[in-house]
Amino acid sequence: MNGVVTTSQAVAAACARMAKHSFVTVDTEFHRETTFWPILCLVQLASDEEAIAIDALAPGLDLSPLYALMANPDVVKVFHAARQDVEIFWKLGGVVPAPMFDTQVAAMVCGYGEQVSYSELARSLTRAHVDKSSRFTDWQRRPLAQAQIDYAIGDVTHLRDVYRALDAKLAATGRREWLEDEMKVLTSAETYEQHPERAWERFQSRARKPRDIAVLMALCAWREAEAQSRDVPRARVMKDDALIEIALAAPKTMAELGALRAAPRSIERSRAGEEVLAAVARGLARDPKTLPKVDRERRGGGAATVELLKVLLRQASEESGVAARMIATTDDLEAIVRSDRATVPALQGWRRKLFGARALELKHGRLALTVEHGKVVTLEWQEQQAPA
Repeated sequence: MNGVVTTSQAVAAACARMAKHSFVTVDTEFHRETTFWPILCLVQLASDEEAIAIDALAPGLDLSPLYALMANPDVVKVFHAARQDVEIFWKLGGVVPAPMFDTQVAAMVCGYGEQVSYSELARSLTRAHVDKSSRFTDWQRRPLAQAQIDYAIGDVTHLRDVYRALDAKLAATGRREWLEDEMKVLTSAETYEQHPERAWERFQSRARKPRDIAVLMALCAWREAEAQSRDVPRARVMKDDALIEIALAAPKTMAELGALRAAPRSIERSRAGEEVLAAVARGLARDPKTLPKVDRERRGGGAATVELLKVLLRQASEESGVAARMIATTDDLEAIVRSDRATVPALQGWRRKLFGARALELKHGRLALTVEHGKVVTLEWQEQQAPA
C-alpha cells in the first residue's frame, strides 16, 4: 500500500500495521522560513510492506498513534540526518524516537566521509536514483501534486535498502557499538531542549572579557526567548551582527544604543530598545564569579600541538575509514592539549582506542609523525641508548 493518509483512522491503522515490523524508515517535510518552530507538513513512513505519507496539515488529524510508534521500543526508527526530524517529534508529541538508526551517522562510521548526501549514499549502496526535483517545494500548499507525493515517499522507500546495507557493514566491521554511542546523543531529550540561557554558546568565541561575556549571555537569552514566544526566526528579532556589536559596546542609554552602526533602525524608540538596554544592564550587574569558564587563547606550543593532532586525526580517519569529524573535533583537540583528562568524546570509548590514546602519546613526545611513500605514519619514539 502506498499513498497519502489524511484521516485519524487511517493514521492509526497504518501505524498499527507498521508496529509489527522490526524497523520503519521515517522522513518529514516541514516549513521553517518564517517561524522559530518548524511547521510539520508531511510525515513519510515505510515498512517492508508499504510506504505512506501522512498529511500532517489535514484538519483534525490525530497524530498520537504516530508518536506511539516513534516510542515503540520494539521498532527501530530509521532516519537520514535525523536531528531536525526528531526535533519536530519532540516539540509536537513530546517523544524522541527510539531506538534509532541514523544512516548519515552510520555512513560516516562506515567510511563514506563527512559530506556524503542521501542521494549519493543511495546510489553507492543500492544503485538507486533518488528524485530531487521537488526538494525545494512549498510543502504547506494543498493539494499536493503527484510529483511531490512520489518524491516524498521515494525517500523512505530507498532508505530501507540503505539501512540494510549499512547495518550489514557495521556488523561486518564490528562497529555497531560505535553507532550506538552516537545514537545515545540523538535519542536524548536534552539534545532538543531549547534553553535561552545557552543561546550565547554559538558566539562564545566572539567575547573574551568577563563583562562582554555577561552582556552577550543576557542579550542572547533575551533574543532566544523573544523568538520562541513570538515563533519567529531569531534574525527577525535581531540579526547576529547587531547582537554582537551591542554586546561588545554595552550601551547604557537609548542614545548610545541608537548610535551603533549595526543596531536596527529606530530601535531607540521601540519596546525592543528598552528590553535590549534592560538585558545589557542585567549583564553588567552580573557577578563575574558566576560566569562560565571560557578558554583563553592558547599559549606557547599549544597551537602547534593542536596542528600536529590534526595531522594524527587525519591519519586515523584515513586508516579506519571513519570520518574525522566523527572521531574528534577541533574543540576536542584543544581540550586534549590542555588536559590529559579532558572530558571529551575523543578520550572515551572507541574513539580513545582509535585516536585518543595516540593523541596523548603524541602530545607527550612518545609518538612521532613521519612521511613514508607520501603517507603520514606514526613511529613509537624511544630514546637512543648511548653505547657503554
